[in-house]
Amino acid sequence: MFAVLKLVNMKISYNWLKQFIQTDWDTDATSELLTDLGLEVEGVANYQSVKGGLEGVVVGEVLTCEQHSNADKLKVTTVNIGTDEPLQIVCGAPNVAVGQKVPVATIGTTLYTEEGEAWTIKNGKIRGEESHGMICAEDELGLGKSHDGIMVLAEDVKVGTKCADLFKIENDQVFEIGLTPNRADAMSHFGTARDLKAGLLAKGVNIELITPSVSAYQVDSRTLKIDVDVLDKEKAPRYCGVTISNLKVSDSPEWLQNRLKAIGLAPINNVVDATNYVLHDLGQPLHAFDASKITGQKIEVKTLAQGTKFTTLDGVERELDQEDLMICDAEKPLCIAGVFGGLNSGVTAETTSIFLESAYFNPVSVRKTAKRHALNTDASFRFERGIDPNITEYALKRAALLIKELAGGEISSELTDIYTNKIEDFQVRLSFENTNKLIGQEIPRETIKSILTSLEIKINNVTETGLGLTIPAYRNDVTREADVIEEILRVYGYNNIETTSKLNASIANSSRFDDHKIQNIIGNHLAGIGFYEMMANSLTTPNYISLSKLLKEEHNITMLNPLSNDLSVLRQSLLFSGLEAVRHNSNRKNSDLKFFEFGKTYHNFGDKREEFKHLSLLITGNKTVENWNSPKSETDFFYIKGVISLILERLGINRYNAKPVTQDIFTDGQAYYLGKTEIVQFGAVKKQILKHFDISKPLYYADFNWDNILEIAKRNKIKFTDIPKYPESRRDFALLLDEAVSFEDIYTIAKQTEKQLLKDVNLFDVYEGKNLPDGKKSYAVSFTFRDEHKTLTDKQVDKVMSKLQDNFTTKLKAELR
Repeated sequence: MFAVLKLVNMKISYNWLKQFIQTDWDTDATSELLTDLGLEVEGVANYQSVKGGLEGVVVGEVLTCEQHSNADKLKVTTVNIGTDEPLQIVCGAPNVAVGQKVPVATIGTTLYTEEGEAWTIKNGKIRGEESHGMICAEDELGLGKSHDGIMVLAEDVKVGTKCADLFKIENDQVFEIGLTPNRADAMSHFGTARDLKAGLLAKGVNIELITPSVSAYQVDSRTLKIDVDVLDKEKAPRYCGVTISNLKVSDSPEWLQNRLKAIGLAPINNVVDATNYVLHDLGQPLHAFDASKITGQKIEVKTLAQGTKFTTLDGVERELDQEDLMICDAEKPLCIAGVFGGLNSGVTAETTSIFLESAYFNPVSVRKTAKRHALNTDASFRFERGIDPNITEYALKRAALLIKELAGGEISSELTDIYTNKIEDFQVRLSFENTNKLIGQEIPRETIKSILTSLEIKINNVTETGLGLTIPAYRNDVTREADVIEEILRVYGYNNIETTSKLNASIANSSRFDDHKIQNIIGNHLAGIGFYEMMANSLTTPNYISLSKLLKEEHNITMLNPLSNDLSVLRQSLLFSGLEAVRHNSNRKNSDLKFFEFGKTYHNFGDKREEFKHLSLLITGNKTVENWNSPKSETDFFYIKGVISLILERLGINRYNAKPVTQDIFTDGQAYYLGKTEIVQFGAVKKQILKHFDISKPLYYADFNWDNILEIAKRNKIKFTDIPKYPESRRDFALLLDEAVSFEDIYTIAKQTEKQLLKDVNLFDVYEGKNLPDGKKSYAVSFTFRDEHKTLTDKQVDKVMSKLQDNFTTKLKAELR
């Protein structure tokens, strides 16, 4: 069993990154280094503040402007763009005039519509007049939304100047990084730059990490004080806040909009954009509340009663859980802490003062709340993975200064910082011997110390055997010696570890009865007869207990930290997760289904917990795909019975006893036993259970006890024999029997009657209906005989058939028809 770390996508702007680390490395080399450091670059996208970068658009001067002879609303102009000959351009703008400096898209230039659709400027004729370019409006260039007329530039602009230079188009490269969830420290531009610095230093590039200064931070006045009371310090270990007054909410400046657009965020206003900027800049989520909407000038961080109604920013009214941490004022909730803001407390165009929050919330609490309400925000994404608890105050000051720069105003209160139980750094002891053993190569000790220092891991003491280290709290994934060694290795470079010229290997003795080998044999067999393998989640809902009396609530193994109420216990049966898969497929018009699953069930038996291996089969719909030359044939009890028989035969299990099933999940069912050991239970699932899953067609289910199967398979001895030299002889009986008699009864008596010559017994026809006495049925049974040493005579076969007839008559009251 293995776990897969799901990668999360993060966008990092190279221009933004260079604010922290000044490097001239190209994007290819930087991408390779980031990937080597564990920040896997999945792609690099180009960003331009104006799509197309105004490539091919130049400054022109209108020399002449005449009325078009065939169109009242068109003008024929000649425009000087700095080439030998001026261009004739037909223009439909009402404001075009001689002497204007205008942007001209030359032939071959690609422009983009507002929806992003590309179109190219070509030579052409408009109403009979040639046109060799286009004089552009703001919206046609992507520089604005105006389409009232062409864009008129300043008079002093030089003809022929590239508009890309004139309007300072920003070009950027954006790294798309597939980040493992444990690397919360790298979920920002600062965190990525911190790793990049360590990688560059390891390659001999002397470089510094530039940390933005907050030395200019100061309290301007104390005119707006908002008290903060953290009532649940376990869920909110650290909470900071400050007020900013007399600010003006407006659009953000172009540089900030470009930063956010480059990483896929839409600018909103200067205050909200500033908080989003710091979030992606430093990795610290922040939230700005409209201070005028905070009743009682008080913030309370607490949980509320179960079922409390709260409307979030998306306009959805939600019912709160008693475990949801909330940011409240003196009367009402304002925000789901660390997850999503409230509809009536956010910043609007009328906002003039704010309360700015910066906090460290408990990761488990935020994750549970986000899952409960199916919310996934940039803030919750970081909080639930664990942010740096020591950056909270610094990030608040950074954001406050940025908001003052963008929106004016003044810091109007002291900074509140409630940090009762400080989150301590980790202490780890690193052994040089263990480092060399795990890496497989000796790395110089000075190199190890240099790498650790570059990662901001403090070296407390140095001995001959190792190092005493302090790991910063923001590296919550580095808590053991092995984690530290991994950090050393990823910066040193996996590619720098040499492969030894001599490889040693041990020959392992494995049994052909190993679990995975037998699973592969049966899995391939089932796939060959049209089954599909499914893999369901071992976590399920406790509500399925009510569908079967055999499942007990006290046997449930409950998760301490469930993802949701529907995934809060480990399953006691494979049936219900299989029915979920059947329902999912049936709802998508895929109704002819054959599934199998190798899985486990989990049980709490008071003083111990146990898990059992199973193989489950689920069959519903038609046996084969609908075809013109084969009639429809629905699956039935005997079809799944035949599949089970083939599986057991493939495993070498040929002899077993059948008993009726007493399980309450079946309407009709059987169980196979070898002695007292149960092998499999199968049958038609009850309609009440199918109805619960909205399944209308009959469904057949088999549950193999795989642990028992493995034990039985190990005891089987495979014998190889020659191909028979002598021919077979077949005889048939048409037997009139009581309805209660099964074919198994006939088979057992036949095998007991003749063990040497009788090779096979087969039921090839069943008749029930008119011309038969009440309570009777007719079985047509064939018997195949063969002697391994000589050719059989009719006399020998007749003698055995006579014995069979006598035994069937005596034991089953059978009559020959």
